[in-house]
Amino acid sequence: MKESLPKKPARLPDLLNQDTIELDLEVADWREGVRLAGQILLRAGSITPPYIEAMIKVVEELGPYMVVDVGVALAHARPEDGVMRPCMSLVRLPTPVEFGSRENDPVDLIFAFGAVDKEAHLEALRDLATFLQDKEAVTALRRCRSTREAAEIIGKHAHKGVAKNER
Repeated sequence: MKESLPKKPARLPDLLNQDTIELDLEVADWREGVRLAGQILLRAGSITPPYIEAMIKVVEELGPYMVVDVGVALAHARPEDGVMRPCMSLVRLPTPVEFGSRENDPVDLIFAFGAVDKEAHLEALRDLATFLQDKEAVTALRRCRSTREAAEIIGKHAHKGVAKNER
């Protein structure tokens, strides 16, 4: 019997691409922003519809801890709320919205994230954290003109990090 090889962990450029990034969408509030980010994942077949409302419920119940950096939110819920496979989306807002975070509001970048278990998503989250620490890359993401350009910015940054780690 043939042993199955362990799955390669999903990396940021695997998850964030032209199909999972939407730029310059106007929203009325943070709930609508989270819903739009969730709709991208739903269209991709990565989540079920209840996951979108579960992400909103988490903020309503636990507060704006998802606002992880100045202007950046990482919306997510529990895997059992409807995640089919590891996934991430990005919605960039031309008009930032308030989540209720004194330190990091208003938010113009909403990432939605889904994990199938507690371990499978760690590489992608590490990649995202590293990306967000690179202020030049985040500024470029905020200024880019197309989803292709946004995906390239994310991909170049990820490859730069891999090359650095291989030294």
